[in-house]
Order: sequence, then C-alpha cells, then structure tokens
Amino acid sequence: MPIESIVRTDLHRYSAKQNLHHATFFCTAPEAQHVALAGDFSDWNPTPMLRMPDGRWMASLELPHGYHQYVFLVDDQPVLDPNASGTARNERNELVSLIALS
Repeated sequence: MPIESIVRTDLHRYSAKQNLHHATFFCTAPEAQHVALAGDFSDWNPTPMLRMPDGRWMASLELPHGYHQYVFLVDDQPVLDPNASGTARNERNELVSLIALS
C-alpha cells in the first residue's frame, strides 16, 4: 500500500471531529418535578436528567469536539444554563446555551 494511502487513512481515523469528550451538565432546579436536556447533539429531543440529593439535576454525555447548542427543559419550560460557555440563536432564532469542547 502506498504511504499516501496510509497517511490519509490515519488522518481520517484520528480526526478531532471523531474524538468524543465527556460533558457533564448540571441544572439547579430543586423545586422542579422533571428536568431534561435538549440540544443539537440529540436533534433537540429531550434527554431526562437525574435528580441529585442537593437539588441539582445532572446528565453526562459523550460529545464530539466543537461547539454545541442546548437548553434545559425545567418542567417543560426552556431555561438557559448560567454556567454555559456562551449563548447563541438556534435555527428557530431561539436563545440557547453553548458548550465548547476541545
């Protein structure tokens, strides 16, 4: 096999976009009945978060390198993350939180 093929294959296999990063999300909502996480990484389908004893809610995901948009759904109402890397507007022009993974 020519060396050019090996190099191209290795570059593709180890691309930063294919590396996954552990991301843990916390939402403080002690009075909430249920909290979910929705983002571009889940096609905006809600992922239930786990209630912690201290009143926070937690979700852990493996996400690819880059910026990701998300919101918390606290009793079905969208809530921005005060600890996010920033905010942006999604494709529906709604304000959403950003997380940067590298």
